Amino acid sequence: MTEGLGVWLYAVTSSRGGSEDFGELTGVAGEPVRMVVSDDLAALVGSVPLEVFGEEPLRGQLEDLDWLEGTARAHDAVVSASVRRGPTVPLRLATVFLDEDRVRDLLDERRADFAAALALVSGRTEWGVKAYGDRAALTAAVAEARAGEGSGKGAGAAYLARRRAQLSAQETVERDAAQRAEEIHTRLVRHAAAGRRQALTDPTLSGRRDWMVLNGTYLVDDDHTDDFAATVAALGDEFPGIRLELTGPWPPYSFAGVEREPA
Repeated sequence: MTEGLGVWLYAVTSSRGGSEDFGELTGVAGEPVRMVVSDDLAALVGSVPLEVFGEEPLRGQLEDLDWLEGTARAHDAVVSASVRRGPTVPLRLATVFLDEDRVRDLLDERRADFAAALALVSGRTEWGVKAYGDRAALTAAVAEARAGEGSGKGAGAAYLARRRAQLSAQETVERDAAQRAEEIHTRLVRHAAAGRRQALTDPTLSGRRDWMVLNGTYLVDDDHTDDFAATVAALGDEFPGIRLELTGPWPPYSFAGVEREPA
């Protein structure tokens, strides 16, 4: 370790592609990115000043949202460059080690975990699907379906059935949205190698007032991307009152599958 410098870890990949540098690619501190190799694994790292990226100063920096956004973008740029090069296991933001020997220790100690994670993400890409509910439209759709169950009655009875269905749908709109979100997630997982439901985004952080009912991430085979996108579109048409938003492709952050603690 150079005095005053730590090692920022971006991702783990295979060393089989060679240990060549990444050209002019720079990291979170504007530093050149390099590889730390241990047998068949390679860690993408950069040297960062501990006066900024050490444990104590980092705690304060992470409270600065502008700094955090810029740092996250720089981190992701390195991860994305590695993904374009080959299968990559992204590491969480702000994983800092004291020196390269400790990075090699991590590669050695978690070799089986990293190998399994690399096998999982090989030939696959992460996609996000967010579902947003429209309370009025969802209530109307549920009410129409429930009223239809009582069709065939006289005009007066049919009116009462529709009115009861509307009131019932208003009372159960939260539950109905949750059920539809679960059904959508289940069906998307069938078209992916893996899928996860993430925490719903806080509107105060996203800046959107939309009613989010699903925040899913899915690991999709690269040669099945069109099929997955078509499934998202079909599900959006199938569930009135629910709008689906497909995002990606992203590095497989949700499927790294390795606990990552700095040494």
